[in-house]
Amino acid sequence: MKQIIITLAATALLLAACNRQDTFSIEGTLQNGAGKTIYIEELTPKDGALFIDSIQLDNNGHFLFKYKMPYKTFYNLHVNEYDYVVLLPDSREKIKITGDYNHLDDSYEVSGSPESILLWQLQDYSNLGIAALKELAMTDKENKANLSEADYLAAKEKTDSIFIENFHMQREYVCNFITNNQGSLATLIALYKPFNVSQPLLAPEVAFDYYETVLEGLEETLPDNPHTIHFRNTVEVLRHTFGQPKEAATFDFVDLK
Repeated sequence: MKQIIITLAATALLLAACNRQDTFSIEGTLQNGAGKTIYIEELTPKDGALFIDSIQLDNNGHFLFKYKMPYKTFYNLHVNEYDYVVLLPDSREKIKITGDYNHLDDSYEVSGSPESILLWQLQDYSNLGIAALKELAMTDKENKANLSEADYLAAKEKTDSIFIENFHMQREYVCNFITNNQGSLATLIALYKPFNVSQPLLAPEVAFDYYETVLEGLEETLPDNPHTIHFRNTVEVLRHTFGQPKEAATFDFVDLK
C-alpha cells in the first residue's frame, strides 16, 4: 500500500509538472488602465481570432493572466478592435508588458518572451513607417489645397519619391527579419505585414521566394504545428496560381485616413 501511495504521488507530481510546462503567464501594468478591461484572444490559422477571456485591470492598471496553451500559437492582447498587440509565448514563459491603455499598439514594451520581443520590434519599426506615411499624406493634402496645379505636380513628384523610398525601407526590414528569424512563427506575421491600407510589403506575385523561405523554416522547426500545416496549404495554392512570379511593382500615393 505504501508503494502504491508513493507511485500515485509521483504520478501526480509528474502530471503537475507537465501542466506547468504548457502554461505561460502575462503580467502587465498599463497607464490610464485603472479599472478598465483588456481582452485575450487566440489567433488560429483557420478560424481567426477566438475569444479566451476578459480581464479587469486593478486600480493601478495591473493585471495577471495565466493560460495553458494547446500548441504554440499567437495571442492577441487588445483594448478594442483596432488597438492590440500580438504575443508569441512559449511554455513556462512569464511575459511582462507595459504601455498606455489609450494607445497600446504604439506604446507597449514586452519582456520575458524572445519571440514576443521579436514581434514587438517588428511592430515598433512598422509604427515608424505608419507615422511617416501619415506625415506624407498630410503634406500632400496641404500641397493640393494651397499650390497651383503645376507646383502641386512638382511637389507630388517629391512626396511620391519619398513614399516609394519608405516602401523599400520597410520591405528591406521585413525581408531581413524573415531571413534572420527563419523557423519562428513570427516570420508569418512579418510576411503579411502591410505597408498601408492597399499595398502589401511582400505580395506573393512579386515576392513569392519569401513565402517559400518562411515555409522551409517552419517545416524544419514546427512541422506539425497547425499554423505550419495551414501555411503549407496556402503556399501550395500560390505555387499553382503564380507559377514564376514577375518582379514588378507600381506605387500609387494613398491618402491615409
